[in-house]
Amino acid sequence: MRLVIARCQVDYAGRLTAHLPMATRLLMVKNDGSVLVHADGGSYKPLNWMSPPCRLREAVTEDGQREWTVTGKDGDTLRLVIAEVLSDATHDLGVDPGLQKDGVEKHLQELLAEHPATLADGLTLVRREYPTAIGPVDLMCRASDGGSVAVEVKRRGDIDGVEQLTRYLELLNRDPLLRPVRGIFAAQEIRPQARVLAGDRGITCAVVDYDALRGLDDPTARLF
Repeated sequence: MRLVIARCQVDYAGRLTAHLPMATRLLMVKNDGSVLVHADGGSYKPLNWMSPPCRLREAVTEDGQREWTVTGKDGDTLRLVIAEVLSDATHDLGVDPGLQKDGVEKHLQELLAEHPATLADGLTLVRREYPTAIGPVDLMCRASDGGSVAVEVKRRGDIDGVEQLTRYLELLNRDPLLRPVRGIFAAQEIRPQARVLAGDRGITCAVVDYDALRGLDDPTARLF
């Protein structure tokens, strides 16, 4: 991972345009190719970012300033003009072991692995913890039509979970042996904002009855 603290101006051009005036910010370039721009505030969310697959090109402008141009898969661009670099460091974080789920969430994943058809008719399990370069997919399944389905399981479903599944789907759909891969976001409860974002990303939401999965012969999940 590369971490750069710099005075910079940021301009995004794509489906919309956005401008960040010159200020001191943290620029993060991850090994998966993503580029994120953070301020010293606003919690964990970046001010702007580009998700992989994308390409970073570094150059120097005519007036001698450093310039980063990040180009996304759809042709959108993130342009950073860097007036001053205060720190530039690269760190090897190694392989992340992944998030350790709590007991309920882990058990929910195990139950859905045993009963994948509760998420969609004819759905069968291929593998739990399906490995990818950016972490394991909770459940990799196969639909009744033979298509691949990636399932992300949460106890409470929010926007971060949808974003996580989106990143998995972007990566998995680059594999010609798997694509097309669709996604199911499964949780005991799903926040309205997460449901809207999932719909925009073409991801199916599944509200799962944990008690029914544990105790009934015919557990069900309500699909939306």
